[in-house]
Amino acid sequence: MSKGIAPYIMAGDGGIQTLLPTIEFLQKNGATMIEVGIPFSDPVADGPVIQEAGLRALQANVTLQDVLQEITLHKARIHIPLVIMCYANPIYAFGIESFAKACDEANIKGVIIPDVPLEEELAFSSPLKAYQIPFIRFITLTSPKERIATIIENAEGFIYAVTVKGTTGERASYDQTIFELLKEVKAISHIPVYAGFGIHTKEQITQFHEVCDGVIIGSKIVQALHHKDYESITKLLAP
Repeated sequence: MSKGIAPYIMAGDGGIQTLLPTIEFLQKNGATMIEVGIPFSDPVADGPVIQEAGLRALQANVTLQDVLQEITLHKARIHIPLVIMCYANPIYAFGIESFAKACDEANIKGVIIPDVPLEEELAFSSPLKAYQIPFIRFITLTSPKERIATIIENAEGFIYAVTVKGTTGERASYDQTIFELLKEVKAISHIPVYAGFGIHTKEQITQFHEVCDGVIIGSKIVQALHHKDYESITKLLAP
């Protein structure tokens, strides 16, 4: 089975008109899934690169509704799964039921809400479940074994394994404990396991592919797109 590689992008960085060309470029050059970030003024999980991209998108007046409308308009041209990454407040402002319906119309294949823990997810996951859209759960290095088992139970889509203690951003190396954690999670998970946060080299992608089903690459992609460095993205995504 081939391994997944999922670039993260900040929707609207450079204006909403850049969203479709970016998605088409990534799907043409090896992405198997794309995590579409929604700009938000007060992110808690994002490092400096993604924070700055979100601010640029907000300055371009890009909203959650704009992103979903743009994807819906062009969904016939999108051939790989899109997963929305959005904080809770913009979804509350949109209306959770309206958000779920808009995701369905946009053919969204999963939703990540990093500031909603397992204990509070039902308000979001239930409306999404009506449209068979998975609510993606996180596992972290600080998650106890009992909680990991609870998170995996009834999880949908894929498990998002956070590879560091901290925010997003490139890491030179990883503690061996993350690879041990991924092996443990993979052994008991009934759905794919993806690793994310800090991954930015071919060597790291290969490392993580050995112990899980796919990787999510954020800051490196966001920075390269901002600087129009398409060559480095192509090299990173190439098999």
